[in-house]
Order: sequence, then structure tokens, then C-alpha cells
Amino acid sequence: DLNTFVDEAKRAVPAALQSEEFLSRRNAAARKADEERGRILDALNREAAALGFAVQVSQVGITVTPQRNGKPLTDEEVEALPAAVREEMRKNREAIAARLDRAVKQVAELESKTRAEVRKLQDDVVRYAIGRLSESIASHYRDVPRVTGYLREVEDDILENVGLFIGGEGESQASPEDSGAQRDADLPFRRYRVNVIVDNSALAGAPLIFEDNPTYTNLFGKIENEARFGALVTDFTLIKAGSLHRANGGYLVVQVNELSKNPASYEGLKRALQSERIAIEEAGEKLMTNTKSLTPEAIPLAVKVVLIGDPASYQELYTRDPEFGPLFKVKAQFDETVGRNPANAMMYARFVHTLCEAEGLRHLESAAIAKVVEHGSRLAGDQAKLSTRFSELADVVREAAFYASEDGSEHVRDAHIVRAVREKVYRSNLVDEKLKEMVARRVILIDTSGAAVGQVNGLTVMDVGDFEFGQPSRVTASVGLGREGIIDIEREAKLGGQIHTKGVLIISGYLAEKYARDKPLSLSCRLVFEQSYGEVEGDSASSAELYAILSALSGLAIRQNLAVTGSVNQKGEVQAIGGVNEKVEGFFDTCTAKGLQGDEGVMIPQSNVQHLMLREDVVDAVRQGRFHVHAVTTIDEGIETLTGVPAGKRSPRGRFEPGSVNARVDERLKAMAGAIARFGGPFKKAPGTSAED
Repeated sequence: DLNTFVDEAKRAVPAALQSEEFLSRRNAAARKADEERGRILDALNREAAALGFAVQVSQVGITVTPQRNGKPLTDEEVEALPAAVREEMRKNREAIAARLDRAVKQVAELESKTRAEVRKLQDDVVRYAIGRLSESIASHYRDVPRVTGYLREVEDDILENVGLFIGGEGESQASPEDSGAQRDADLPFRRYRVNVIVDNSALAGAPLIFEDNPTYTNLFGKIENEARFGALVTDFTLIKAGSLHRANGGYLVVQVNELSKNPASYEGLKRALQSERIAIEEAGEKLMTNTKSLTPEAIPLAVKVVLIGDPASYQELYTRDPEFGPLFKVKAQFDETVGRNPANAMMYARFVHTLCEAEGLRHLESAAIAKVVEHGSRLAGDQAKLSTRFSELADVVREAAFYASEDGSEHVRDAHIVRAVREKVYRSNLVDEKLKEMVARRVILIDTSGAAVGQVNGLTVMDVGDFEFGQPSRVTASVGLGREGIIDIEREAKLGGQIHTKGVLIISGYLAEKYARDKPLSLSCRLVFEQSYGEVEGDSASSAELYAILSALSGLAIRQNLAVTGSVNQKGEVQAIGGVNEKVEGFFDTCTAKGLQGDEGVMIPQSNVQHLMLREDVVDAVRQGRFHVHAVTTIDEGIETLTGVPAGKRSPRGRFEPGSVNARVDERLKAMAGAIARFGGPFKKAPGTSAED
């Protein structure tokens, strides 16, 4: 509105000052002043003539010249006069000078009065011209006193600087190509412009702003500069809004990890929320430079700030910053999974439909949507859950739509979804392929047939960033006489993590609980992941390590066509682990690379069965009996499956069933304890122990 007012004023003011009425009244005032000036000068001339002088008015000033008989006298003629005449002439000159001073003062007062009259006339004409324009604006803002007051200030300023508007009719006629000249012509009128830094007039509700890069200036705005005549200058039109201004009265959404990269932004955001005001600061102030700039008035702030981040970021801010909790009081946690039920499956279908509509993709057949739901369960790693990682699901749908367009298919079929998932894996599984190739070529030693004592195929998960895959690893145990107990070679080599070490200690607890009731554990057992040169972490292989120990103690061979995963507790219960799908598929791929014989399989915890979401080729192999998945709940069940020998229960007399695995282990440990007693005695100092031990 005000910009329009200024543009119209640039036309109305010159027009009003060139109107016949204004020019007539201004000329009348000028004529009246000229007549009065003439009367004053005529009276002065008459008085001067009576005293023998003539008054001459020119552009350089007023001169008084002596005369006789109407003719001016030269200096020589004056000097030739008698002394008495010259004295009288001097006195008359002084009288004329005093009268001249009064006349000059009268003329100055007359001119000042005339200018004031013309100025008042001009102000009246201009005020009338712009008053009609401003009244139409003020009528829209009568309920905003600061706006109406500002309009009055604009009117007064135009009257004070009316010369800006008398440069010609209308706006600058600079061509569009001459944008620089246009800006220069508009510079004098910037003072009347309004800098609307935020315009939410088109919004139907509260503003919702997402700030992806929360730097200080992006959040709080800035004062820009522009070059004029080799210097950087600024004015209020160069004030730019920040995200807080645009979100004022609504919501601002910021990523915590991005905010943490800008400490000044975080501290400034807290200050703004605490004071409920936004202040725009010039960049020099934040950089501690001594520059003069604008200081815009702070703006009242009413905004809801939503920080998005992971639980670790929230916990860090909550514990590190005492101001965080009072400012961000509402915590909302979003799960990465939802239940797999008809309602949520329908939610998946709606999501896919919305994505296809928004991006112009081919729509999915019902079978293809079912495959997307299956993939959602695979991402969740649970048959009863669906993943909420919709960005990954969207990528699969987009890629499948591309394959459908390649095939000329009207809709996306289930085969396209399967291909999209397979191709995504293919783009990231180079390391997996190389490792499987090394197994097939016997560079990495993994047996998938036969049986071996003290040796078992464990299963691990490897992470290469955007892809996880399972890889079998040979776990071996060697047993001999000694008192060291179980020695974790990975830990001794500083390759074992804390959780893995805990798993090994749990194995020691299991052995003591089960076999050391009537004798000490007098053994030296060494555990290792063969051909493993990186860090070993986690306890998911603790059951495999325990099976290797039991095999080494009992002398019973373990089937090498089975791979094992699962953690164990001190009571011998096999517990759930993560990455079960990757581990099963990893051993299946290894067996396939070596040549699938049909009797291979994996042994997993019973509690992990609910998490199985295997590839179709693995499912088909299991369905056809070419690959097998065994679920166990205890170590006894597992050792029976691996050796084909009953585990054996303890009788009321404390003995295990003859010939069973446990009986063989118990007998071996008893023999080892006896041997230690015979060779060293129960109190003889063992290597690495003190006499008190």
C-alpha cells in the first residue's frame, strides 16, 4: 500500500505544484513582494537624492554614490570639493548608510515573509494532494495506531523534502535494461518504502517452516549491504527475515544435528525463546568488528520450535544443558516399527499410492504392494512388525517403477519389487561376494561337510555402511591340562570387545554350574575365531564357542554342514540375537558358493524364529528340503543336533546318562582334575598365581 502511495505521490505532487491555482497564488505573492520591495527602494532613493547621493542596486550588492545636479561624482571630483562640503557629504553618507541598513532589513524581512507564504501555500497544496492518497490507506489501518502515526510522519517528511518530487512528472523513465539507473533514481524514495520481511497473507493457517541449515543469519535474519560509490552502505530495505520471523505465530522445525553444528544459533534460539523476542543483529556485531549499522527494533515472538533428532542427541542436550529441559518440555518418541496388521498394511498401500500420485510413477498391483509390505517386515527384522523407514521404502518403489517402465508394463508388478530389492543389494555387496569367493577357493577355511572335534561354524554380521551381510567364521577350541580356565585369544590379542568378553565369562559360569559340583575345573581352554583379523564384538557367538568347548572336552565331532548363532546364559538357555536373517542367508550363500548338497542348515535360537524374514530363494530351498533351519532353546538341544549324541540328564545321584555328551565332558573334566592333583598337588603354585592362591 505504501509503495503505491509513494508512486502516486511522485505524480500527484508535481502536478499539484504546476496547477494554475498554485502558480497564480504563488505569482501573486511574488508580485506583491516585488511591489513592496520597490516602494522601500524608491523611498530610499528619494531620501538619498535629497542628501546628494544615488542608491544603485545590482546582483553584487547595493552601492551609494555621491552626485551633484543628478550626475555621479568621481573620487577626483569629490577630493576637489571644499573641506566643508566634503564634511557635510560624509555626514550625509552616514545618514544614508543607516537608512540603507533599515531598508536592507525591511527587504530581508519581506523576502522571508514571502518565502514563508509561498512555503505555506506549497505545503497546503502538497498536503491536500497527498492527504487524499494517505487517507485511503489509513482507512484500512485505523485499528493499528502505529501505522496511522507512521503515515502522518511520512506526510510531514514529504513536505520537508518536497524537492525530491519536483524532478519531473511520474516515475523514472529508465529502460528495463538500465536496472542500475532505475535503482539510482529510486534511492531518494527508499525512505518512504516499506520493507515487508514476512508476508503470510496467503496462508490459511499457522506458518510451518522447516529450516534445513540453521545458521545464525538463517534463523534470525540479517542486514545486508550494497556498494555505492566504492563504499558498503545499508538501509532498512536491506533487512532480511530469518526462519524465526517466517515461523512467528506458528511452528519452526529444526534438525538437532544441524543445530549442534552452529553453537551461536543454539544459544541465540534459547535467548529468543526465553525473552519471547527476535532481534536482528548486524554481522559485524557477532564477529566483534567495530562497524556502524542499523539496530532494528526487536519483534515479539510467539513460536513453537520442534527439534528433530535421535534419542542420544536428546539425552546429551538434556543432561549437558540445564536450560534445555525447561524450554523443550514436550518429548515425543517415534518408533522405527509398527505392528503388522491389516490397518498398517493399508497404511503402506496409501503411502505407496500417494507417492505414485505425487511423483507421477506407475501404480503398483496388489501383489507388488504385498511385496512392499514383506520388505517392510524385512527392514523391521520381525514377522510381526513393519518398518517406518519410509524413505527406504520409497526408494524401492521408485526403482521398481523404473523397471516397470523399462518392461513397458502398465503397472508395477511384484517381480519389479523383487528386482529393485535385489539390485539395491547388488550395488553394495561387493565385499560379501569377495568373501564368499575366498571361501569357495579355500582361501578362507570354512567346511560345509563332514565333522570335526572342537570346531564349529559360527555366524557373524558384517556392516559396510549401507549394507549388512552374514559371514560364517570358524570357531575352534583347544583343551589341555591347566588352571587358566578359558582363555579368550581375541581378548588377549586386544581384538575382543567388552560384550564378547562378557559372553566368554558367561561360558565359564555355565561350565562351573554344570560340571564343577564335585571337582575343580582344572583345564586350560583357548577359544578363537580363525582367520579373523578385526575386532570381534557381541555375544551372539557364545553358544558356538560353548559347543566347540563341549566338543573338545567330549571328543565328539560336530557337524560342519551346520552353522550356529545364539547367545547363552549361565543356565544354558540359548537367547535371541540380532541379524538372524543376514546370518542365515550368509551361510546359505556360502554353501551355494561351495556347492549346496541339501543337508546344510543353520541353528538359531527358538526366540528368533519370529524374526525370520528370509529371501525367497532361501525360503524355497527350505521348503524343498535343500536347506534347513533348526531352532533350539537350550545348549543341550543344540549339542544333540550338532553331534547326534544325546546330551544326557543328570540323575538324582548326580551322574549324567552314560555315553551322553554331558557324561563324556564330566568324565574328561574329572580325569583332568585328577591329573592335576597327581602331578602338581592341589596347593602347588600354578604359573601366574600367588602362594595364597
